[in-house]
Amino acid sequence: MPYAMHIPRAGGPDIFERTEVPRPVPGPGQLLVRVAAAGVNFIETYQRAGVYAVEYPFVPGTEAAGTVEEVGAGVTGFVAGDRVTTLEGAGSYADFMVLDAGKVHPVPAGVSDEVAAALPAQGITAHYLINSSYPVRPGDTVLTYAGAGGVGQLLIQMLKLRGATVITTTSTPEKAQLARDLGADHVLDYADVPGRVRELTGGRGADVVYDGVGKDTFEGSLDALRVRGTLVLFGGASGQVPPFDLQRLNAHGSLTVTRPKVDDFLLDAEERRWRYAELFGLVADGKLRVNISARFPLQQAAEAHTALESRATTGKVLLVP
Repeated sequence: MPYAMHIPRAGGPDIFERTEVPRPVPGPGQLLVRVAAAGVNFIETYQRAGVYAVEYPFVPGTEAAGTVEEVGAGVTGFVAGDRVTTLEGAGSYADFMVLDAGKVHPVPAGVSDEVAAALPAQGITAHYLINSSYPVRPGDTVLTYAGAGGVGQLLIQMLKLRGATVITTTSTPEKAQLARDLGADHVLDYADVPGRVRELTGGRGADVVYDGVGKDTFEGSLDALRVRGTLVLFGGASGQVPPFDLQRLNAHGSLTVTRPKVDDFLLDAEERRWRYAELFGLVADGKLRVNISARFPLQQAAEAHTALESRATTGKVLLVP
């Protein structure tokens, strides 16, 4: 019998239960996929802990890669044996999952299942940030936090390919060296980030700040921007930003603030193809390195969540059935 990792109620990592489940059956327009690897993301720790409301019992996970086992009625373009990836699934902490055929992307030859599972969430996020939320131009100065994290590592590499000057932050010397190895021009600790950015830019400030930390960095992000700069707040790792007086954007120099989420940047098949194709193209060309920092067997989902929440990992955490 197939297995899935259930969360019966809100709680700590030890709440996971490995449960036998019936083999799923794809409906019209769907694919049955045997999961080769599933991505572990912070949102799933919030769902497990009860920070984000979900209906329990719950099998977490939206990101995975695997092989098509069955094709539902009306599906064209896929056959059994095809390798696919997605970040728009449900219940990827399992041996099998059912996916809408319109929300998967083929995995190119030469890309491993693990890389295909590790890339979508952070890769699509980095792609929409620099192409859509604030389109980065050659010569822009960019501040992004957590340069050794999953999104941070991809952002650094993609920003350098775009011709930007990259300023990032890390919490340890080891993480700082990793960020430099990926191409970051300046790596700061978290002390007086706005002041350091001003020094590095001759008092001007950054053109854009990509901030996935939230509450603890928001004020500093505003202070680090140039006149008419843009703050893209795409996460809240330290907590959500409190209510904010928009008039302060005037006082800081006619700033722009936006709060995107990934779903709104995968609106149709054309947009999915564009983002996935560019990311896989960079991987295939050796221009984008995907760092998988930890792999856990599916039944060790609790250990995977503990590792992620401890901030001890750099790069992607995977579950492998």
